[in-house]
Amino acid sequence: MPQKIIRVGSRESPLAVIQARIVMDAIHKTDPALDVRLVTMKTTGDRLANAKLSLFGGKGLFVKELDRALLTGEVDLTVHSYKDMPMDTDPALPVVAVSERADPRDVLVLPAHADAAVPTTSLAWGCSSARRACQLQALFPGIQIEPVRGNVQTRLAKLDGGGYASLVLAAAGLLRAGLKNRISRYFSTREILPAACQGILAVQARQGTDLSFLRTFHAPDVWDAAIAERAFVRALGGGCGTPVAAFAVVDGGALRLEGLFLHEQTGELWRGTRTGPRADAADIGTSLAETAQRETR
Repeated sequence: MPQKIIRVGSRESPLAVIQARIVMDAIHKTDPALDVRLVTMKTTGDRLANAKLSLFGGKGLFVKELDRALLTGEVDLTVHSYKDMPMDTDPALPVVAVSERADPRDVLVLPAHADAAVPTTSLAWGCSSARRACQLQALFPGIQIEPVRGNVQTRLAKLDGGGYASLVLAAAGLLRAGLKNRISRYFSTREILPAACQGILAVQARQGTDLSFLRTFHAPDVWDAAIAERAFVRALGGGCGTPVAAFAVVDGGALRLEGLFLHEQTGELWRGTRTGPRADAADIGTSLAETAQRETR
């Protein structure tokens, strides 16, 4: 009997490949008889390395080619950083599994061989996230922030080349890439609330696919947290350039969601929490978003 082949689609960036291999390793441990193969591709978002993504379609630019490959059967699964996925996905390509959550925090990265523990130059801090930028400005009034694009290695090269005083990045990506030594400071989630689903890997597949080989990979607690976080962002119309953050924690049968929203017309930075049964994760997210909208009018 021929060996069953599972083709896993991924962006071709080094971090994306590492993340795809995390899923591939879990599949192989569950069913060693499967032939699990990696298929990489460059996405539109990767090609627009120096563009402002919100002007060209936002987060969907990083999944369009992967979605097409999944629909046509070129691959059987695709792996994404869940925080980088659009809020609305094709019903024919559902998210079918999520990973355990890696460290959800944001971190400060200084140039290689920097002596100080904080940026000391007059250069700008490199940060392309509106969510991070508004919280950094609140923590460090007066700092200059400029966008920085590219994969992790490209951004670090720009930093070390003298283009920025520091970078603010997701801890999860650096840790998965084996770059823990580049982290100078971890920001608590109180200091900088993470992006929805930061630290979570998402697996997409065609509707109706037999996914029994993912049973030991999937994390139910993280799934419910992700539902709440994405519901909050979706209800606020959150996208690539919208200053919005969400972070949920599941404890037994309860879920606590914290959300942050910058009303761009008034400049008010709103933050609030909502707790309820984890079975109501989507409603908790939507309800908290409605409160944010009501209190920032």
